[in-house]
This record gives sequence, structure tokens and C-alpha cells, in this order.
Amino acid sequence: MTKIPLETLPHSSQGNSPAINLGGPGLGGRIRNWFLTGVIVAGPLATTVYIVWWVVDTIDNWVKRIVPVSFWPDRFLPFPLPGFGVIFAFLALTLLGFLAANLAGRTLIRLGEALLARMPIVRSIYKSVKQIFETVFSQSGTSFRKVGMIEFPGKGTWSLVFICTSPAASIAAHLPDEEHVSVFLPCTPNPTTGFYFFLPARDVIELQISPDDAAKLIVSCGVIQPDTHAVIAEIGKKHERVPA
Repeated sequence: MTKIPLETLPHSSQGNSPAINLGGPGLGGRIRNWFLTGVIVAGPLATTVYIVWWVVDTIDNWVKRIVPVSFWPDRFLPFPLPGFGVIFAFLALTLLGFLAANLAGRTLIRLGEALLARMPIVRSIYKSVKQIFETVFSQSGTSFRKVGMIEFPGKGTWSLVFICTSPAASIAAHLPDEEHVSVFLPCTPNPTTGFYFFLPARDVIELQISPDDAAKLIVSCGVIQPDTHAVIAEIGKKHERVPA
């Protein structure tokens, strides 16, 4: 759409032209701008506080079922102390990781995995979940740490993908004789569902954006663009251009 400069528009006579508001927006426009500014300031803060409080409360309730009541500070304080469950869970997981890194811990883990391997249904669930956790939280892994763009679902249309690992030898043997990569194409607005497939490496364009920015873009249906920032002052200026 071509924008026409205001200078090129024909000037009508003063008697037929509408009144021009040279003093900026009226009281109603200013109240509207103030209200939108308040929503922009309070909305993200309130949402963040609610999510953090929900996570802390959920973890506290889980830990309360495991830790004896005598260890809880609520028994000695006249008011409840939220967040103790988060601290306890952090210390417990850190201690578990320390023990698992030692020889004795690795031996116990192997014995436990050998026991789970004898359970027909449990072993398949455990192996799948363990592989996912090792892939996502591994410090040396590259899966889901690169964002790319592919031509999908048709020619001329592009979609964001998370670049995964190269196909295994058993799979690469059945692919054409060129370099392939595996990608995960998440759906909008639920990125936990999507499509996983193999593509030639030449058909994947790697983007210089973080996976977090890509996830925000997908979840928000394109509202939150990468490397963008909401400036409250600009929003106020945009409303001031429109007479109340």
C-alpha cells in the first residue's frame, strides 16, 4: 500500500474544512492513553507474579507430601513461609546429581535401570522419557538449540523449525546421497505438537535467533517478534496523533 504525503493532498477552503485539533487529544484521549499505559505496565508484572506464585505453590504442595511436618518452618512461625519447597527440591536434586556423579551412585542407577528394563511397559516409557531429558538438558547437545526456516507447507510459504540432530546411520542409509538434518516443526499456538521429518541440509535456512525467541513467536501467533521491544512512549505518541 502506497502512502500519500499530506503535502500533496489538495487544500480545501477554510469554511468547508473540518476543525483541526491543534491542542492534542482531549481529556478522553488522555485517559485512554493513561489506561493503556497502565495495562502495559501492570499486565506483564501481574502475569509474571501469578505464574511464579503458581509454580512455587505447586512445588511446595508436592514437597509437603514427602517431607515430615516437623521439618517445615510453618510449624515454628506464626505465618506460612512460601518457597521452602522450592529450596528443598533444589537441594535434593543437587544432592542427587552429586551422588549420581560418583561411582556408587552410578552403580545404583545401573541397578535401578536394570530392574526397570525387566518391566515390559515401564521400560519403554522410562527409556523414552530419559532420552528426551538427556537431549533437552544436555550441555553438549545441539538439539533444539538452533532455529531454522524451511519452505512448508507449500512453495513460497515458510515456517520456523527447530534444528535437531543428524539422522542415525540406520536412517541415513535409506535417504538420498546428500547431507540431511532432522527438524521439528511446532504448531501454533501449542508448540508441543508438530511434525518431525528429515530434510536435505541445503533446504534448511539457519536463523540467528534464539530458541526462546522462536518459541515466543510461535506461541503468540506472530505477535511477539524477535528483537522487538514495546516502547510505551511510542504507543502514547501514536494515540496522540488521532484526535479524541
